[in-house]
Amino acid sequence: MKIVAARLIVCSPDRNFVTLRIDTDEGIYGLGDATLNGRELAVVAYLEEHIIPCLIGRDPFATEDIWQYLYRGAYWRRGPVTMTAIAAVDVALWDIKGKALKTPVYNLLGGKSRQGALVYAHANGSDIPSAIDSVKKHIAEGYQAIRVQCGVPGVLSSYGVPKGDKPYEPAERGLPSESVWSTEKYLNFVPKLFEALRIEIGEDIHLLHDVHHRLTPIEAARLGRSLEPYHLFWLEDPTPAENQEAFRLIRQHTVIPIATGEVFNSFWDAHDLVRNQWIDYLRMTIVHGGGITALKKAADFAAVYQVRTGFHGATDLSPVTMAAALHLGMAIHNFGIQEHMPHSPLTDDVFPHAYRFEEGYMHPGDAPGLGVDLDESLAAQYPYQRAYLPVARTLDGTLTDW
Repeated sequence: MKIVAARLIVCSPDRNFVTLRIDTDEGIYGLGDATLNGRELAVVAYLEEHIIPCLIGRDPFATEDIWQYLYRGAYWRRGPVTMTAIAAVDVALWDIKGKALKTPVYNLLGGKSRQGALVYAHANGSDIPSAIDSVKKHIAEGYQAIRVQCGVPGVLSSYGVPKGDKPYEPAERGLPSESVWSTEKYLNFVPKLFEALRIEIGEDIHLLHDVHHRLTPIEAARLGRSLEPYHLFWLEDPTPAENQEAFRLIRQHTVIPIATGEVFNSFWDAHDLVRNQWIDYLRMTIVHGGGITALKKAADFAAVYQVRTGFHGATDLSPVTMAAALHLGMAIHNFGIQEHMPHSPLTDDVFPHAYRFEEGYMHPGDAPGLGVDLDESLAAQYPYQRAYLPVARTLDGTLTDW
């Protein structure tokens, strides 16, 4: 079997997606997600100009060699554009392998280690009562783990809280919007939110919270300690992780579980965090971290230090990435939890898939390969539209982490 063609499909069914299709001389094709939210066309150019010409004639089963060729052979390593492009190729090749062998990808990664992948939903509200109502709604839908975000009094817009009654979708058409942030108001408010939640819903539901990189290490330590009575499943991205050693300080001051890594594009971004056990969950995503080949190695390294996975799964990743995350999550021993932010019905129509949600768990299905396809005629009706993530400023106007 040889690769004979590869091309990109860029579409925007409610939001932008970039999909790589790789075709073989035996009529089998594979799909890979190449979406980099807010920088989609940069990955398109990298693939079209620099990677696709190098794929023609290669054996699609040679996932390890092709991965190394694209990573080491470029000399300029890492970075979100490069690693997203490599991931798109890698995932498409695993999809081809599964289809050619007529088996789900998880069987190629060691087989099932569990019956389903525990997932968490996103609940939010403009205030504590509405946040509690949102949590109860998700409990009624069968979720056993729920991330909770809430509007902060005195802060005009809060991360994770949608505008109006729409689902939370941070990417917006046009130029980036700006929000205002106050660390002190946030730190004083969040413990009240989780105290009210535990009083209202009890102890059995797993609760999670995303700080979204907005605190200094000592501020994050203060928040972690204040949330300990409410035993969160995890506190996500408490501080920017470029300085991995910053998490040492957080770990010294609180026993609350820490998750980070959704913006990482190489395991080296998490190496010290894992080997020093400064985090409990690795949040890397398959599409931005180099694909299934790279994330399997990262997960195996993390397992040595009892660090579990919590793969990023927001709707800026296509159903192809969700499927890849579920197949890998089903196979590895140290799976922790999978983020589940359901795509819109239109996106699901463009990307028909075999995976499903049932009673708090996701199941990848038994279709050969990844079990995801692309309706290209429908996708063509929704062309790309430039969109950006927001930015944030503090009360005095200083740009801060969004």
